[in-house]
Amino acid sequence: MKPKKLERSDTDDLFRARLENIIDLKHALVRLARETDWAFFEAAIEPLYAEAGRPGVPVRFMVGLHILKHTFNLSDEKVCAQWVENPYFQHFTGEEYFRHELPHERSVMSRWRERVSDEEVARLLQESLRIAHQTGAVRTEDLKRVTVDTTVQPKAITFPTDAKLIYRATVRLGALARRHGMKLRQSYVRVGKLALIKSQRYAHAKQFRRHRRQVKFLRIRLGRVIRDIARRSEGNAMLEAALRDELHLARRVRDQQRRQQAPKVYSLHVPEVECIGKGKAHKPYEFGCKVTVATTNARAPGGQFVVHISALHGNPYDGHTLEAAVAGVRSNTGLEPERIFVDKGYRGHDYAKPLRVFRSGQKRGLTPLIKRQLKRRAAIEPVIGHMKEDGRLGRNFLKGRHGDRINAILAGVGQNVRLLLRWFRLLFCLVPACLELVLSLRQNQPA
Repeated sequence: MKPKKLERSDTDDLFRARLENIIDLKHALVRLARETDWAFFEAAIEPLYAEAGRPGVPVRFMVGLHILKHTFNLSDEKVCAQWVENPYFQHFTGEEYFRHELPHERSVMSRWRERVSDEEVARLLQESLRIAHQTGAVRTEDLKRVTVDTTVQPKAITFPTDAKLIYRATVRLGALARRHGMKLRQSYVRVGKLALIKSQRYAHAKQFRRHRRQVKFLRIRLGRVIRDIARRSEGNAMLEAALRDELHLARRVRDQQRRQQAPKVYSLHVPEVECIGKGKAHKPYEFGCKVTVATTNARAPGGQFVVHISALHGNPYDGHTLEAAVAGVRSNTGLEPERIFVDKGYRGHDYAKPLRVFRSGQKRGLTPLIKRQLKRRAAIEPVIGHMKEDGRLGRNFLKGRHGDRINAILAGVGQNVRLLLRWFRLLFCLVPACLELVLSLRQNQPA
């Protein structure tokens, strides 16, 4: 049913401490909670719940917990553990009294992410930009000039090899057969593990003929297991339906070739992973999905804010993602960008207004002002680096393509919230300093 409403009581509790009495009300998180329009999220997320059933977790609690997770680079378990210890975390999520235990299960975070779509999560990014604009951290003219770039959001998988994937598919099929009470002729787990070890050692020693022989051995054994399971489940509709997806995935692993065109399987537990090469010397290939990022071009008073971020599947060409990125900027800010700065990978882009797009290395049509702004294009790289190191964009642990989209947007929200917290701390330091300066000037004035 609909989520619970957080209600405030006017009376004190004799046995519990009110959070307002034990925290610093000038703290940056307290200021952020006061500036956030929580009703904006409730209006969007409450319709996703049914009218009957178990009461849902309050929207402010779930939204606040995910903001804290990606702001401070915490996992689900760690953010729940710190919530119990940190009164500022509890105040930010809407609690009135200090709690000594988590009021909900940790698994509600996973179920909440499955319930919401990327459109609802994008409201968090819009709200962070609204707070930044309202508090003076970003100005209207800053939002009219944006920088767009793409990066890779790696998935939490090991580096794929043919031998490892084939052996893993064999083990998974054997476990699935045992779970459904099927007795196979042979599971090939023991001989397959030995062949996997040999193939890895031969490849390390550059004995590739022997290495390919072991891979062929593994592929033949996987085919035997697939055929054995298919024969034993033939005619049983319920068993065939339970085994269909796993058998289809195992056949894809068995039949795929080294230089085959996409789609290839690089991981069995996340088959949607793509192989993306960005030309990096230290990391030629990354396995995950492409992410487009748009930030303000000029450094706003509060820093360089993320105005759009989204995950893209299918490994599209960078230039073919510009139109969608500008549409996202327009949706989040309500403004049409006047100038868009991109790198050389956007040559031949799909944006309908090419005169507004300025590319690195461009020589024609540049005024001295636009040249200075174009030099600022590279400033988006440290923003992406901060999101990867501090905002959980560097390794995605969420499931499926839906998890890719949710994690990318929340990484952008975490980056903006970190800038807002720094902006609030800076304001709290500047106001007393200005007052002291004014008082000192008045005292030094002659009578």
